Amino acid sequence: MDGMEIRLRRRRGRARRLVIASVAGAAVLGGVLVLPWERGTAPRPAPGPAARAGGAIGAGLPAALPGLAVLIGEREAHLRAHPLDARAWAVLGAAHVEHGRRTADPAHFPKAAKALRTSLRLGSRQDPATLEWLAALAVARRDFPAARTWGEAAARRAPKRWTAQAVLVEAYTGLGDHKGVGRALDRLLELRPGPAGSARAAAVYRDRGWREDAAARISDAAAAAGAPVERAAYLEQAGRLALERGDREPALRFFREALRADPDQRAAQAGQGRALAALGRTSEALAAYRAALARQPRPEWALELGELYESLRLGQGARVQYDLLRERVRGAAAAGVDEELVLGRFEADHGDARAALRRLDAEWRRQPGTAVADALGWALHRLGRDEEALGYAVRATDGDRGGGVRSASYIYHRGAIERALGRYGAARRHLAEALRIDPYFSPLHAPRCERALAALGEPSVEDPPAR
Repeated sequence: MDGMEIRLRRRRGRARRLVIASVAGAAVLGGVLVLPWERGTAPRPAPGPAARAGGAIGAGLPAALPGLAVLIGEREAHLRAHPLDARAWAVLGAAHVEHGRRTADPAHFPKAAKALRTSLRLGSRQDPATLEWLAALAVARRDFPAARTWGEAAARRAPKRWTAQAVLVEAYTGLGDHKGVGRALDRLLELRPGPAGSARAAAVYRDRGWREDAAARISDAAAAAGAPVERAAYLEQAGRLALERGDREPALRFFREALRADPDQRAAQAGQGRALAALGRTSEALAAYRAALARQPRPEWALELGELYESLRLGQGARVQYDLLRERVRGAAAAGVDEELVLGRFEADHGDARAALRRLDAEWRRQPGTAVADALGWALHRLGRDEEALGYAVRATDGDRGGGVRSASYIYHRGAIERALGRYGAARRHLAEALRIDPYFSPLHAPRCERALAALGEPSVEDPPAR
């Protein structure tokens, strides 16, 4: 055998060994041999609804309801076999918080609390994500002191997590801590300048009365949103902002686009009812409200629909909605949800004003936010205690004292209180301002505002200066 033949045989042997080694390193997927050089070329399977929902809540974003339901079922099944899995308990708790928040079903919140506290007990006591979700649960229950406690604990454990700052923005807002809101928002935007950060900035800017900045921020958020459910949430927020400016047709378009993106976006459906009522399309408004309440019977929507019925002199329809409101508040209280604000607002105008005052005074002592200041001032006015009422009304509408939001309803309340006190110049100015901000702010109260302003007439040289 000459040298050439020996070299050829050696080369063939090396080639055979390479093939054998390659096949040995190959993987079998679904019964098909995948060679190493083919790995990574096939597209990964798309994540299922549970994975998408888990990814959304883990990233602090809205999650689709069908995916949340699947995720809850999967985690429950997993935990039956692995009851000591702290992380699975945390995911289950977070999913219940988000499901309860999106559906207004308070039955999810005790389940969320149990799951999250079990996760803490099993070893994730220092896990910032679990602490954040306990804070988010407290926000959903309108327990802002607890939300602040859990949120601040999460922020201390993980200063770089933007989601802790997001929940602190909501907690501080509910407590009327406007400096705290500013600090948390600045930190949030430093950590998360994308659409989720823009949406939260829009809410804060709205509360400060920076309406154009708020509209620009939420427009940016909707344009940059990823999943349809996220975009729908931002469009619904854009609709609320437009409606507060009296821009009825643009608001209606935002709400409709939100529902197209996510048919489970019931807040947008209630928003449609609000916008349609402002446009005078009352039959369509009633239908939109009823559809939203059939799926998410939120007390505040029942109050809005009841007042729409009352404005149409349909007393029986109003009473049905007011009964629904009371029923939902009772159910929420049993699940640890604080609905004292909406119940106090209802009682002040349609029920027992003394009961409203007791509820709202207790709420103010616990969590003195701007919305509570407005409602408490109005309850005092309804009882004829206008000197006391004015202090709260000023707090709700004075930007230097935290009440910078351009709310037609709040400013109408202040004007009505000033009128009752004989401060006609200030009353005339604030009643007119309320109607300039949004002439359609309430089917029941906007006409009363118009009548009160008309009764004041033109300014007199004897009127005291407006304050």
